[in-house]
Amino acid sequence: MPRTDEDRYHGFLTFQSRGVVAFPADLRSRLMADVPGVQLEVTELEDGVFVIRPVVPVPADQQWFWTERWQAMEREADADIAAGRTVRFDNVKDFLAALDT
Repeated sequence: MPRTDEDRYHGFLTFQSRGVVAFPADLRSRLMADVPGVQLEVTELEDGVFVIRPVVPVPADQQWFWTERWQAMEREADADIAAGRTVRFDNVKDFLAALDT
């Protein structure tokens, strides 16, 4: 949903010593900058405007999950669940028996 003019942030950021920037609490919340590990991607446009986007880096040991192949398998599993193409077992013994058939 597009933001209206009333929803958009307009204000000032204060630079402190050593280049630290103080973001107001409401802006930090909207940028998800209160989440541990979040980074803000900063892009300078030709007209001198800076665009700031929140980015949550993916740990190296979890990058496999975000590969196109794995995401395709996730979408396939979601479609199977939505279509009711699942089987539920009451216990491990029944599950293993089904695998043997």
